[in-house]
Parts: sequence; C-alpha cells; structure tokens
Amino acid sequence: MTPEQKTHSVTPSFGQPRFGRIDADLGDVDAAIGLARDFLLSLQHPDGYWCSELEADSMLEADYIFLHTLLESGDPGRLQRACTEMMRYQNDDGSWSIYPGGPGNISLSVKCYSAAKLMGIPATDPHLTKCREWVLAHGGVTACNTFTKMYLCALGEYDYDAVPAIPPEIVLFPKWFYFNIYEISSWSRSILVPLAIMFAKKPFKKIPAEQGIDELFVGGRANAIMRLRVDRKHFISWRNFFLVLDRLMHWSEAVHIRPLRKLALKRAEKWMLDRLEMTDGLGAIYPAMLNAIIALRCLGYSEDDPQVIRARDEFEKLGIEQAPTPEMPEPTFRMTPCMSPVWDTAQAVYALGEAGVPRDDPRMLKAVDWMLAKEVRHKGDWAVKVPNTEPGGWYFEFNNEFYPDTDDTAQVLLALSKVDNPRERYQHQVAQRAIAWEFAMQCRNGGWGSFDKDNTKMIFQYIPFADHNAMLDPPSVDITGRMLETLAVYGYTRDDKRVQKAIDFIFKEQEPDGSWFGRWGVNYIYGTFLVLRGLDAIGVDHLEPQVQQAAEWIRMVQNADGGWGESVGTYDEPDTRGIGTSTPSQTAWALMALLAAGDDRSDSIAKGVRWLLERQREDGSWDESMGDGPTRQGIITGTGFPKVFYLAYTMYRQYFPLMALTTYKRAMERAAISG
Repeated sequence: MTPEQKTHSVTPSFGQPRFGRIDADLGDVDAAIGLARDFLLSLQHPDGYWCSELEADSMLEADYIFLHTLLESGDPGRLQRACTEMMRYQNDDGSWSIYPGGPGNISLSVKCYSAAKLMGIPATDPHLTKCREWVLAHGGVTACNTFTKMYLCALGEYDYDAVPAIPPEIVLFPKWFYFNIYEISSWSRSILVPLAIMFAKKPFKKIPAEQGIDELFVGGRANAIMRLRVDRKHFISWRNFFLVLDRLMHWSEAVHIRPLRKLALKRAEKWMLDRLEMTDGLGAIYPAMLNAIIALRCLGYSEDDPQVIRARDEFEKLGIEQAPTPEMPEPTFRMTPCMSPVWDTAQAVYALGEAGVPRDDPRMLKAVDWMLAKEVRHKGDWAVKVPNTEPGGWYFEFNNEFYPDTDDTAQVLLALSKVDNPRERYQHQVAQRAIAWEFAMQCRNGGWGSFDKDNTKMIFQYIPFADHNAMLDPPSVDITGRMLETLAVYGYTRDDKRVQKAIDFIFKEQEPDGSWFGRWGVNYIYGTFLVLRGLDAIGVDHLEPQVQQAAEWIRMVQNADGGWGESVGTYDEPDTRGIGTSTPSQTAWALMALLAAGDDRSDSIAKGVRWLLERQREDGSWDESMGDGPTRQGIITGTGFPKVFYLAYTMYRQYFPLMALTTYKRAMERAAISG
C-alpha cells in the first residue's frame, strides 16, 4: 500500500460557506481527533511514558566507527552495519549533509570518508572518489571544525599543534572569573571538558596507511596543515587576542611549561566523574558521552573499570539495530543523539488532555506519576548563577539530574495541569517548586534560555575552538512564549512585573516582517507559534499590531496546497523564512498560531485544517518522511544547534496535529455559541 493509499479514510466533507469561506465539517474534525488520540495512546510505554526516536545526521555513525577504531573495541558486525547505514545518506555530489536535502557539509563529509576507509572501503571506490573530489573542491581537511580535527589527530591524521588549544586549565578558573566554564553553554561545557583532557593527553593510534586520508588535503598534507593566523585587517580585535593566546598555549605545550596541568587534570576528572552520576552518561548527549569514554581511557582507566563500563553501556544504549526491509535488504545499525522521554511524555499528555481524555484516566495518571518521579532534586550547573534557589524542574532524557531545562519544565507543568491526581497536594508542591525555579532562571532581559541564566557573553564566539556555533545559551522567544502560556495556566497575569518583562522581551525580538525566530524548532513558524500561544494565554489583545502582523505573516507563507513548511536552510538564509515543503508538524504550528491570534474565520485556517484531514492515515497518524526511498530520515523540524546540528522528532508529526485540530474544534464551538 502506498503512502497515498494509507491516508485518512474519512474524506473530509465541507459545510456551507461562512463569511466567504468553506468550513471543515466538525464531525470530520472530531473523527480525526479520535483517531489521532487513540493512535497516540497506543504509543504509550507500559511504564507510562512516551519516547520516540530522534533522527540526526550520519555524524553519529561516523563517530561511532571512530571511537571503536581508536579504542580497538566494538562488535565488528555492528560496526559494519553502522558503515552501511552511513553510506546510505551520501549525496549524489559525493558529500554528506547535516539535514536531508541540504548542501554538503565539509566536516561531516570528511568524517564519513574517514570512517568508510577505517571500515575497509578503498579510496578507489566510486563513492569515496566522488566524496574526495567534493572535499578537495571545498577546502579539504583544513576547512573542518575543531571537533573533527581533534578526532583526526587521535588517529594521526592531523597535527595537535595545528588544532585550537583546549587546555584543561579552563576548569581552574574561579566561578567569579569572566572566562569561567559556566559562562559557556551547558552542552559545550559537557563536550569540552573531556575534550580538554584529550587535548592534554593527546591520544594516538597509528592506523594503516591505506586507511589514512592524506589525499583529502589540498596540495598534500605537508603543505596544507597550518596554524590559525591573525587577521591583519582587524588587528585590534577579540579574535586576534584569542589567536595570540592560542599560540602561547601551544608554545607552552611544546616546551612543557604547564605548572598547573596536573591540578587541572585532577579537577577536570572530578568534574566529569561527578556529572557521570545520576545521569544517562555525561550530559546525556552523544558527543559528550563519546568524549567522556575517550577521556577516561586517556586518564588511565582500564577497559574493565566500572566507570568505563558504565560510560560504554550508556553510550551503546543509543544504538538501534534495524532488521532488513524490502526497501533496504541489508541490516543496519544507527545511533540516536539522545533520548527524549520527558519531552515526549509532557507533550503527549498535554495534547491528550486538550483532546478530551478524562483528567482521571488511569493512563494519564500513570504518565504524570512517571514525570513526577523525574523531578530534579539536586543542584546542578545552573546553580552556579542561581545559588539560593531550591532545585526543581525537569530534564529532557530518562536521567540527567545536573541539567534540567526551562523548556521541558514549562511543558511538564502544562501537562500536569491536565490531570486530577489523587496526590493533589504533592503535585501542587512539585509544581510550585518548578515555577519558583523557572522565575529564578529568568534572564535580565526578561526572556529565558534553556539550561542557564544569562549565558550571553558574545566574546566566547571568538575563541578559536568555538567554531561549532553553540558556545552560548541566550534567551529565546520560543521558550519564553511557552513560559507565558505555562504561567497563565497557573494563574499569573500581566500584572506580574516578571510576566510583563517577558512580554517586553518578546516584542523587542520580533522580526520586521512580524515573525519570530525559532531557536529550538524549525524555524520562524515554530517561534511565531509559541510566541502567539503565550501572548494569547497571558491576555495580550488579539488586536495588538504585533499580534496581527505575525498572523498576517503566517497567512502570507502558507503553501498553495494549504499546508505550511519551512526548511532548515532558513537558519543560513533568513530571507527564505516560511518557505518549505508542507509538513504535519509545521502546519499544526501555523494553525495554532493563527488561532492564538484570534483568526478562526480565514480561508488559511480552512485550507490548513483540510490539509491535515486529507493527509491523516487510517491508523490516525501522519507521515513526515522524505519520500519512498530507502532512507529512514524524515523532514527536519527540530533544532539542536542552528547551522550545525538538527533533529527529526519522530513524534512531532503526531501530537502537534492533534493539538491543532483540537484547538480548531474548540474555536469553532466557541464561535457557534457566540454567533
């Protein structure tokens, strides 16, 4: 059965025109809601939570091969299956992309080429020949980012002296010092501390010459590797300051003048070991977990040390074995960047509550009790800047006690509001702790970042190893919009100065065309949806010019087919915002944005609802794949780090359309009563 044949069996009927447009029959909408609700409930785990796979790019499989090659570990069959999986996503031009349909990425392409050779694919293979031509045409290995070069150094394929220094001494800076590690984002922190240990210890494994990548250096390796150079056009600049400092650190490495190195390594080791507790691995995210394994081995921990065994086990849990399918007859193995159970569960419970699942339904109660058990009761890195606040809130994964985040916490609070828990007093206490924690995390400008408060020192963007574009965690309007919606549910209004400050932040960040940037979802449709939901919930009048301008932008970027879509490419080219293939998740966001702006009567609404109804499958689900090819990847609508790393949340296509249809149904019912 083709995807077209699998679409919703209930063909939407449409009633008489009202105010010049054709409305979807509410009976069809109600039927679609029922199907979607039942499908979402069918995905619930017996323990009460929801958790879907997060899809990312082939960096995961390439780095998996690198890790096990460096440490001479891993199952050979699994490594070969990972290689098969990685090769499936090579572009026609020979490169690999960080999102489906995107342009080639030099760092990822070099990683995949290297991994393929490590797995025995010869340089003469047509796939590698094409990749090599692309890499050389785009600057060769020296054009890669620091993280890629560090991994290559460990295999003898790059020179440590030519990589930006990441000295472990950074962990010695006191918390009051301007450049302490708590002034960079939590994810960079967890990635860089073990990477600093690697830089100090300089792991090295000699690989056979036929597995090397000298051929990827423009003009040959001897002539291509170069140190970072000072920008002579802007001689007095922060970039040049850090470049000079980088060369001084390399000089001290060369002459072994490192008086604090032993202390720094001990401090870095302790920092890392502390954060391996109460978590699913360091930071509970793929790159930090991988770096931690290497760092432990660099520090002398043996293969059978409990710390190494645990770190490896947590890392391998991210793996997914894929059995052969008609489309892909070979078995494959892939990695996921992390797990998302708290996020998926909070979104699912909220969507189901909105869709009419009873507040005392046992399945809802089980989900809420599961979330309550995940409440953070330990002070993590966030407490460095917020020391006098009681722990509260939630993280994203199964366990990540050091790193709760404001976005998950807000969404869990929304979910809790949809259930009547017999433990009402306890749930109330948990919610109040979380709200107090959220207010304590509010930034000076009124917005909220994700993991830290006021993580905004732009100077860190000039550090040479900051080329992964993720050094900071500044306040974002999408999180702030969700925060306003949450606070409104718990009785807060614009009379609260903290709420008004958040509104002021949002208005200040609005784009000239009326949209808002989406930091954690793709992209302006996501940001605008959450902002308008928050403004509506907190009581901002629909007639405010900022609201109406945003609604007009949403209507303006609607696709001809009635849906909405936006490409990841908008992070690189903001002028293309709102442009992309229609998807269920983004169509749902756009519909909820318009409804939050008071638009329940436009043709845009009617066409968007029709788009969702016509594309719902018989089982109540929606599809967001790239097509009928052999790849697993869906259209990317989630953001990890703009311009660097993106995610496909495979459950977004289920709970957001359900929320949109439910919101539409309620708006129509209110209009009928008032009319």
